[in-house]
Amino acid sequence: MSYQVGYFVGSLSSTSINRILARALIRLAPDDLDFTEIPIGDLPLYSPDFDADYPPRARALKDAIASMDAVLFVTPEYNRSIPGALKNAIDWASRPWGQNSFDHIPAAVIGASIGVIGTAVAQQSLRAVLAFCNARQMTSPEAYIHFTPEVFAEDGAVHNTGTEEFLRAYMAEFRDHIQRVLTVLPRSADA
Repeated sequence: MSYQVGYFVGSLSSTSINRILARALIRLAPDDLDFTEIPIGDLPLYSPDFDADYPPRARALKDAIASMDAVLFVTPEYNRSIPGALKNAIDWASRPWGQNSFDHIPAAVIGASIGVIGTAVAQQSLRAVLAFCNARQMTSPEAYIHFTPEVFAEDGAVHNTGTEEFLRAYMAEFRDHIQRVLTVLPRSADA
């Protein structure tokens, strides 16, 4: 059996180091995880005024999440929190009230920064939002990645054995987390 994993890159930058990290994670993931990026850059700003009639891009976002077994968030840290585009996507996906796309979904959070604390504060902010959304978060291992171009190649190759082993173990644990959550809380067709 394989699992469908939707991943979010929190940065909209064309030179995003978190997109490079996402490539690395996909390369190092167990073979039974299949990845699809869930794009967030073209979403309008969320407003409850749309709850009765979601725009096409927001419906596509919710449909994409519904077709996944799990989600992975790969995010930078902006001003000690998560980027606005990522929060906007979460707001769209978790609404209208009672139609939360993240309810019970297995989820993991990771991020890279050029700073030595990685994205620790942003991840804590994101975890609080995902807790409210009732996502089933992998809580360990935590992963605050200090990004350097000597370690991470543009194509996702990792040129440091310790970092590569850590990220491979992180993705193996995520795979096990998905299996454990879905054993107890299978995704329904209308998730």
